[in-house]
Amino acid sequence: MEENDTNLIQQLFDGNPRFRMLFEEHALLEKDLRNLDQKSFLTVDEEVERKKVQKLKLAGKDEMDRILRTLRT
Repeated sequence: MEENDTNLIQQLFDGNPRFRMLFEEHALLEKDLRNLDQKSFLTVDEEVERKKVQKLKLAGKDEMDRILRTLRT
């Protein structure tokens, strides 16, 4: 990540409520995913939850990337 990207992300975090929410949600989902990945065995429900968390995390990341791309152009 370039310094310009870091500055842009900080500006979005400070001034764009949607981006801030996505960023914070992404961090929480990452934590949930790490907790699930630390288990040596996942139940069927936990495996379903893990896949759900991965999809939500990816969708949020994609939206943050779209926001960043629109501001770079």
